[in-house]
Amino acid sequence: MIRVCAKPGYGRFLYGLLSLLFILCVNCGGDSAPSSSTTRPVLVLGDIHFNPFYDPDLFPELMASPPELWPHIFEGSVITEPQSWGKETNYPLLVKLLDAVQSRVSSSPVVLFQGDILAHKFRETFFGLYGEQDEAALRAFVHKTVAFFVDQLRGALPEDTPVMFVLGNNDSYAGDYRLIPGGDFLMETAELFYTEFLLRQVDCDTFKETYCEAGYYKAQPLSSKVVFICLNTLLFSVNWSGEGTDAPEQHLAWLRDTLADAQASGKKVWLVMHVPPGADIYGTVAAYMDETGHISDAAMMWKPDYQERFMEMMREYTDIIQAGFAGHTHMDEYRLVSDSGGQSPNPVLITPGISPVFGNNPAFKIFDMGESNWELRDYRSMVYPFDGGIREFSPYYLFSSVYQMEGPLTASLSLLWPRLSTDTADRQNYTHFYYSGHDAGNPVNDINWPAYWCAVGNMDKEDYMACVNSYR
Repeated sequence: MIRVCAKPGYGRFLYGLLSLLFILCVNCGGDSAPSSSTTRPVLVLGDIHFNPFYDPDLFPELMASPPELWPHIFEGSVITEPQSWGKETNYPLLVKLLDAVQSRVSSSPVVLFQGDILAHKFRETFFGLYGEQDEAALRAFVHKTVAFFVDQLRGALPEDTPVMFVLGNNDSYAGDYRLIPGGDFLMETAELFYTEFLLRQVDCDTFKETYCEAGYYKAQPLSSKVVFICLNTLLFSVNWSGEGTDAPEQHLAWLRDTLADAQASGKKVWLVMHVPPGADIYGTVAAYMDETGHISDAAMMWKPDYQERFMEMMREYTDIIQAGFAGHTHMDEYRLVSDSGGQSPNPVLITPGISPVFGNNPAFKIFDMGESNWELRDYRSMVYPFDGGIREFSPYYLFSSVYQMEGPLTASLSLLWPRLSTDTADRQNYTHFYYSGHDAGNPVNDINWPAYWCAVGNMDKEDYMACVNSYR
């Protein structure tokens, strides 16, 4: 039987108690509170798409071994280097990532993981190597792969740093976009994520109730001054295969209640999701753009009703939502959600993927935030460049330096958007960073640029199409 909500051990309880006493003692000093100018880093990464099949010769041994022995097995592979564009994350690339993470997060109070642990076509590859379609064998191997990754990431982090995670569209037993609400994958990973990522720092029953039902939850760990609302936006995706379930409706109702509770309690919120709202830029350009740059239709990430209702909530609660984070596209981009008057836009910050399968260089971001208020100030991109001499994740660009902007990151991103359409240097930087420096695989050009620029500030389909087609 899977233990979803085992009680914390005495050591964890003692740590939590001491942490609480420390916080109370710090706050009782009045003038001793930290200055708002003091910043702390927050690591954000996602779209790992770890591929345990990258060396097929290892498959029988992986099948026969527990996940804690997998590193030793992978180290015996003849493949010793990260695999480049068009491939998924192999063990050598994962090791490079973990080395970079370990050296960068010593003072990070929290880590955000944007989802997609599993590689694309995981089921098909497994069955091809296994020789038959054995669902029980697949599920056991999926669970071992998830446990392996969770254990590896946890080992690279300080023991008291929680990971606020969301599920990606490949994270399930059933396959891409086929997560089953209330299904076995959710039930059988709940204890793993609760213990190893959340570090049991949130109420177990509250977490279990919503995560096991449909993969979403809220959390405010000991180190945090904001409430994390960790969404399962797969339920809103145009590609989600779920039918005959009211899980999306329940999720939206829960989101509204959770935002209302946070507002009533005077708390700020960070939203964490995998699939962002707005336009599917790649899908739009590939399917609907002609040779002049005009589009006949637009591909969208979410179903229109769900996006409209989500946007209404974002505008209603814009005063408490400090930031939104997403992944999924594998690219370095962002979206702006404006309030009802078209002002005060909140950004959805999209973190590049580690997997280079879509032609991007592997990348993640480290955000700087104010220690006293958790307001985002800046961020640095960390990139593993396949076409350079450096064979490790290294600093690529600092937002404030490249775009010459100071102050809160939310305001800077709002000011940057119109500049991207008028300032040649800003546009060149944005398009160069989009694929994290892999210009050879970069499809952004003068013809299709409006599709990329308009997606930043136009979340509605009709507005997006009008923007693209009137850009010139």
